Amino acid sequence: MAASNTVKYGIIGVGMMGREHLINLHHLRTENVAVVCIADPHVSSQKLALELAQSFGWPLTVFSGHQDLLDSGLCDVVVVSSPNMTHYQILMDIIHHPKPHHVLVEKPLCTTVADCRKVVYAAKKRSDMLVQVGLEYRYMPPVAKLIEIVKGGSLGQVKMVAIREHRFPFLVKVNNWNRADPVRVMASGAIDVNHKDEVYDGKVPDIIDNAYVIIEFDNGSRGMLDLCMFAEGSKNEQEISVVGDIGKGEAFVPESIVRYGTRVAGRDGVQTLKAEDDRIKYDGLHHGSSYLEHLNFLSAIRAKGEKAPAVDLQDGLISVAIGVAAQLSIEKGRFVTIKEVMDEHHWNVLFKY
Repeated sequence: MAASNTVKYGIIGVGMMGREHLINLHHLRTENVAVVCIADPHVSSQKLALELAQSFGWPLTVFSGHQDLLDSGLCDVVVVSSPNMTHYQILMDIIHHPKPHHVLVEKPLCTTVADCRKVVYAAKKRSDMLVQVGLEYRYMPPVAKLIEIVKGGSLGQVKMVAIREHRFPFLVKVNNWNRADPVRVMASGAIDVNHKDEVYDGKVPDIIDNAYVIIEFDNGSRGMLDLCMFAEGSKNEQEISVVGDIGKGEAFVPESIVRYGTRVAGRDGVQTLKAEDDRIKYDGLHHGSSYLEHLNFLSAIRAKGEKAPAVDLQDGLISVAIGVAAQLSIEKGRFVTIKEVMDEHHWNVLFKY
């Protein structure tokens, strides 16, 4: 492939996750990609990213602000991995920029449903841009294998999905920021262990560190998240269970094991598989899923409009709406419908009273 066909990337926000994207893209260099510029207001983050890029032999142009990066015209694709609360303004500036840039934005899309909706609306006017949201767990080999089994019909009609995420607390951030349709959400959660002895700008962090979240879908199926962020003593960080009317499947991360069986075959008929993906050249922080996410998005970019992003803006909007509904359910002690949080007028009333 000629050098002129190199896909040039810029990264906005080169803290821990931004540098993880830099490393993943370096491992994709055989696909003719290069990171050519970064933007970050924090000099310490700039220096760490520059050191990484120099070790890769990649010269970087450094900007302190995202607008300067966009105006430079240096890149074709922008990775947004800045603090959550900055996503909205950065995305709107990218979307409204005269030069089209394809975008991979880290989750969450934005921090409010209203801002997500504005981004979705604005992006509809830019058919010359692809925007993918970084919901990367689906690319983890055991999760991808479980999805394949479900789609293959081995489990029948899905009735229940459960995700147990028992892990470490959120890591320190720069400046300390932190397809069935869902119908309603019920959650119970609290701040029980983490961050209770921390104070930033005179305030104690309000990050919920454990919760149970139940989601009801319009097709009658239900999902549950069992989240604990002080469970470092776990063999697996994620355990996913899908139960259909004729069988059950499970995925375990990072063991990378998948088990599935049918009601008819019973316990003795349960099969165990080791899930692997030979395409992964770098495991990184997310067990190879970020690498595959980039590979997938690059394929969509090179398809020039013939292939949609695997995780689009609507997916990003719905994921934020579910999270907001769960937060509100914890505060109000009741079920919260997705319609409530998607309805802007009703949203304002809910948080006023």
